[in-house]
Amino acid sequence: MEFAVEVEVLARVRHRNLLGLRGYCASGTEHRMIVYDYMPNLSLLSHLHGQFASGADHALDWRRRVGVAIGAAEALVHLHHEASPGIIHRDIKASNVLLDSDFAPLVADFGFAKLVPEGVSHMTTRVKGTLGYLAPEYAMWGKVSGACDVYSFGILVVELVSGRKPIERLPSGAKRTITEWAEPLIARGRLSDLVDPRLRGVYDAAELARMLEAAALCVQGEPERRPDMRAVVRILRGETAATDGAAAAGKGDGAVHAQPAVRLKSVKYADHLMENESSVDSAADGDEEEDEEDEDERRDSSEMEDYSLMDDQSSVNFGVFGAMPVVPVQTMRDPYVRRFGGNGVKI
Repeated sequence: MEFAVEVEVLARVRHRNLLGLRGYCASGTEHRMIVYDYMPNLSLLSHLHGQFASGADHALDWRRRVGVAIGAAEALVHLHHEASPGIIHRDIKASNVLLDSDFAPLVADFGFAKLVPEGVSHMTTRVKGTLGYLAPEYAMWGKVSGACDVYSFGILVVELVSGRKPIERLPSGAKRTITEWAEPLIARGRLSDLVDPRLRGVYDAAELARMLEAAALCVQGEPERRPDMRAVVRILRGETAATDGAAAAGKGDGAVHAQPAVRLKSVKYADHLMENESSVDSAADGDEEEDEEDEDERRDSSEMEDYSLMDDQSSVNFGVFGAMPVVPVQTMRDPYVRRFGGNGVKI
């Protein structure tokens, strides 16, 4: 199923920052191949955490990191707003951002991608993806929308700036997400402390502030408060203030709430899930996904489905976050049932 999805998506999209399809072969169920251009610099993962991560001559300098962030953001703009129908990637992460000979980024791996029919605001689906990058509403309720990619992109930007993994092990043996690490530093205004030490202090302070502002907006817990990727690109390019992007992303009563230029709030994963940082698939068996799209939603996207798993406290139904205790780092609620009086939950 993922092979067919990837071929279909690759055949639909053409953009300088999306990996193009050269060809494919499907002979039965065991012999399948997709042909891409060769990427001599491999992936972003290989330069941040892999075979090219160490050494005196670290190739991924600040200028290239900013270029990777902007290029990957523009790729998502094309998927979300220019492709027809729109496409949700669902697996934005460092290993899926490939780098050509000039370190230009190409977003790849569309095996989890979803085509979004016109007029549909979100879909309900099985949870697939990589722990550390998953948006809370997707992991908790299986609600997937373009805002899920925005959240993952925000995590990717913090990873680009800091050179840290989305989830890392502390000397004590405990594990911590990158947002838990970054939140107190940003709150104190110590932005320079977030910069990857391999850059040896060579970076642009204004660009750093814009990168972190964009990331902080992208990883907001409530999806309707995140900017869309067009606003993110403008922030990264310095064409608009981050607060302008936040106001543009707001929905509901139209009120604009003043907030600090940089404010990041972290979401804590359940302890038993932190023991395994591999990809997540909430499906029990089989390769095919069964989307559960409400029929009323198909007719009118303004009518959100009255669906919530909040009454069922099982870890299975809560996806990768599990039924977590109340902690003070962030307040979460299901945005898709707020019109029907859904109650919030702290995670």
